[in-house]
Order: sequence, then structure tokens, then C-alpha cells
Amino acid sequence: MSFQADFTAVLSEDAAILEAIGDGSHSLAVWRRAHFPDIEALFAFEAANIRIRCEARGAGDPFREALLEKGYREGPELDALVADVADLTVRFASASGTERIKVRLERVSTNSCRKFHADYTTMRLITTYRGPGTEWIEGADLGRVAAGEEPLTIHALASGDIGIFKGRLLVDEPAILHRSPPIADLDIERLLLVIDPADDAQ
Repeated sequence: MSFQADFTAVLSEDAAILEAIGDGSHSLAVWRRAHFPDIEALFAFEAANIRIRCEARGAGDPFREALLEKGYREGPELDALVADVADLTVRFASASGTERIKVRLERVSTNSCRKFHADYTTMRLITTYRGPGTEWIEGADLGRVAAGEEPLTIHALASGDIGIFKGRLLVDEPAILHRSPPIADLDIERLLLVIDPADDAQ
């Protein structure tokens, strides 16, 4: 498997890169997906956010039920989203070694989580189906942010990219910090998927 290594982040177009998060030297593993579900039709109507706890393997059924209960409509776009989430929960379980998970699907139009931070989790999977992806910094920029300065280099996941970040429950001193991209003044809405181990504190 070939991949790009940059400090403690590893990035590849091969999905197997997600397993690299188990390496002690990596704090972020990114699968740069060229293709991901086209679910634009799901934005044609208002629908609430989704939060469920379930087994990682077999998450598709409870996730589908939650979508329908919250107002998402049956159709090929919903089928594609459910299939993708079912696949990602299994990949996350394999990479993190967890069996029970929390799945969160959120529509975001504000500057939520606008400060660079590390989550109080062991690991967290993040992907954005619509809109700009999660931003992250590493290296000397961690010190700049801690001193109240602006980072020199801000990296970002593209729409559809899958990132698994190590959190504060796994590492004492985070080597990578991330944030939601500031979008409040841009009239943009994001659709964000987050998967955490169910036993983590948050």
C-alpha cells in the first residue's frame, strides 16, 4: 500500500490506510476517496440530526430507521447513504478495535467547533458528505495556536474524505488538532458524519 506521510498524518487513496491509525506514530489516517455517495436530493427538505448507539457491524438497519423517523425520505440517495455508513462503521470498528459505536449525522450551517482542538475520545471518524471538510494542523502550528497566533498551514479533508483522528483519551499530548471550517458567513450547509466508540466519555 502506498501512502503519503506528513508528520503524524498518513493519507492515501487506498481505504486500507485507515488501519494505520493503530500505529503509535500516527495521529490521523485519511482515506482520500475519489467517489462517495451523491445524496444531494436529501437536502431538498428539512430533516433533523441523527444520533444513535448500535453495534458497529449491522449499523445499517438502525441508522436507516433513525433517518426515516427524523424525516428523511426513502429513495436511492437514502439507500446510498445507509450503505456507506454501514461500510464506514465496519471500517471504524476494525481500525479502532471497538464493537459498539455512536453515529452522529449533522447538518451544520454555523461555525461550530471553530477552535482547533482534540476530542475527548479515543478515536473519531469524520467525513463530510456535503460542503467543506474538517480542517487540521500539526507540527509547529500547534505551538502557534497555543500562543494565540494563527497557524501558517491549515490542511483540510475534502468532501467525501474519511479521517480517523486519535483523541485525548488515547494520547496525552495531541500531535494533530482539528476544527470545523468557518462557514457562517458563506451561506453554506454541511452534512457531517461522526463515528465514535460508544464507551468513550462524550
